[in-house]
Amino acid sequence: MVEMLRAVARFFQRTIGWNRIGVMLSIAIISVAAVVLFHMLRDINVEEVIAALKATAPAHIAAAAFFVACGYFTLTFYDLFALRTIGRKEIPYRIAALTGFTSYSIGHNVGATVFTGGAVRYRIYSAYGLDAIEVAKICFVAGLTFWLGNATVLGLGVTYHPQAAGPIDQLPPWLNRTLGIVILLVLISYIAWVWSAPREIGQREWKVELPNGPSTLLQIGIGILDLGSCALAMYMLLPTHPDIGFVTMAVVFVSATLLGFASHAPGGLGVFDAAMLVALWQFDKESVLAGLLLFRLLYYLVPFALALAILGTREIWLNVNGSRRAIAEPPITSVTAPLRTEIESEKADSG
Repeated sequence: MVEMLRAVARFFQRTIGWNRIGVMLSIAIISVAAVVLFHMLRDINVEEVIAALKATAPAHIAAAAFFVACGYFTLTFYDLFALRTIGRKEIPYRIAALTGFTSYSIGHNVGATVFTGGAVRYRIYSAYGLDAIEVAKICFVAGLTFWLGNATVLGLGVTYHPQAAGPIDQLPPWLNRTLGIVILLVLISYIAWVWSAPREIGQREWKVELPNGPSTLLQIGIGILDLGSCALAMYMLLPTHPDIGFVTMAVVFVSATLLGFASHAPGGLGVFDAAMLVALWQFDKESVLAGLLLFRLLYYLVPFALALAILGTREIWLNVNGSRRAIAEPPITSVTAPLRTEIESEKADSG
């Protein structure tokens, strides 16, 4: 079975190429989302959307903001966990928190999180002695945390409530439940695999030691807390009636998030929103759209502005501090070097 899968993978790599497949998949997802949004929003009543925004209770908005903050707080542990995994235990939590928050805030909004988030990570971590390969390893481990959390939430949610994913994937409940069980079985197999012995992937300097069994459970817990907090934020921004239940909201949110991630659109813009509108058919479109607008404000725009302000302030401070050091300690030139050597020699002789 494994050999057959490898043969299929090699066939696709030779004939098409995985990069082209990824690009075609992104274009297909964005195209479908654009068509869905056009059909769902062409008769939208803007006044009703504004009314829905005004009708959202301030307490619910405050609760959503709190859960968004909890989600970003959890994201800081993605980087801390990754740093400990690759053996860089000397990097303090405050640096991991700074890097985790800013890299994800910018990556979520700009898109292509692996590259944009990686660039922000390298800018900060390079000052603490990490090279590009180590930063790439951190991105890999952090990404693994994200996918393990998604797989756990989606597997448990779809197995428990298979109807929740039906509006998005258009599959019958029995097939969704089967897929959920398969996801959980693969997850359990992975945990057993890393628990049984130390595991590594990659070659030479790119080799990464995977977290062991207990660490993988911690990794999954971090991912669940992150996704759970974000789903709760979205849940608080929807009307109280009809009550769809938090499990349904979690399945819908994770499915929409994965579609947005696969599209590589900045913040999953359009794709995430289309999936949410389709899946939350029980609500008025205007109410869902109002909730999505508030969620984008709280989860995307506000953290993005904070991240830019933090990074901008940091860059100014580094430049000013570097300039002061340059003034205090002028560089040794070919002209001043002999004079400094002579002065130091005289000091040594007098001593």
